[in-house]
Amino acid sequence: MTPFIDPVVVGTDGSAGATAAVEWAADHAGLRGVPLRVVHAVDRLPYDGPRYPIPDCYDKLTPSGRQILDHAARVARNRRPGLVVTTQVTEGRPGRVLREQASGAAEVVIGSHGAGGFPGMLLGSVGNQVAGHVAVPVVVVRPTPTEAAAGIVAGFDCTETSGAALAYAFEEARLRGQRVRIVCAWEPPVPYGPVVATDLDGMRRAAEEYARGELRPWQGAYADVRTELDMVRGHPVSALAEASARAVLLVVGSHGRNAFTAAVLGSVSRALLAHARCPVAVVRGVLS
Repeated sequence: MTPFIDPVVVGTDGSAGATAAVEWAADHAGLRGVPLRVVHAVDRLPYDGPRYPIPDCYDKLTPSGRQILDHAARVARNRRPGLVVTTQVTEGRPGRVLREQASGAAEVVIGSHGAGGFPGMLLGSVGNQVAGHVAVPVVVVRPTPTEAAAGIVAGFDCTETSGAALAYAFEEARLRGQRVRIVCAWEPPVPYGPVVATDLDGMRRAAEEYARGELRPWQGAYADVRTELDMVRGHPVSALAEASARAVLLVVGSHGRNAFTAAVLGSVSRALLAHARCPVAVVRGVLS
């Protein structure tokens, strides 16, 4: 009996951004040798309020959802002939639907903009409602730069949260035959009291030496993957957004959420979802 393999799940609303996400997800599923599940959320709330209900609202919205899914399935199969593709219409708010789908998925993929079943996607609420809330990686698909020479870019801050993101980045690089550019942003401490002369070159060398030491086990485990460490003086958002302009994928970590924390994504991950110039993978690390 063939063991069950978790699929890549992609949400679609039929928009151009969602179609790009379906293509990306199909490529990713094909590379990893897993099936693809395309999901459309039928959200009756914009049309059917509790005060003025529309009879059979779900039944009326479902046929258009199935048409959207049929088109997405054709796109995926044309993109990756032989890929196992399934579709599913589900009632509910898009963010909740995708969070539920993530429990049986290898990864969740959404487009950067939506118009309908997944409204807002990136700049609205759905991207933030999913990324960091689920245990699996979440990829928000944005246009890939025409000069994507840097391969895969991974943000690294020498914490445990970066471990899951690095593992994802190295695996992706191995599958795609690309290199990993590891960006480690650092800033000198803000002085308090009398200004003391600071050896910035010495601080940079110390930060780089520490980062290289932390990366050495990863480079040993993925000896077949070319790596480059880029120490950038500046804020992580600025450094990673700039690096994304020449990347096929930006990978960042997320601390996740616990019962006492309202914020799911850290400020860096949240800002990069809005400002990165290539697809962004948010990979949750250890719960804080």
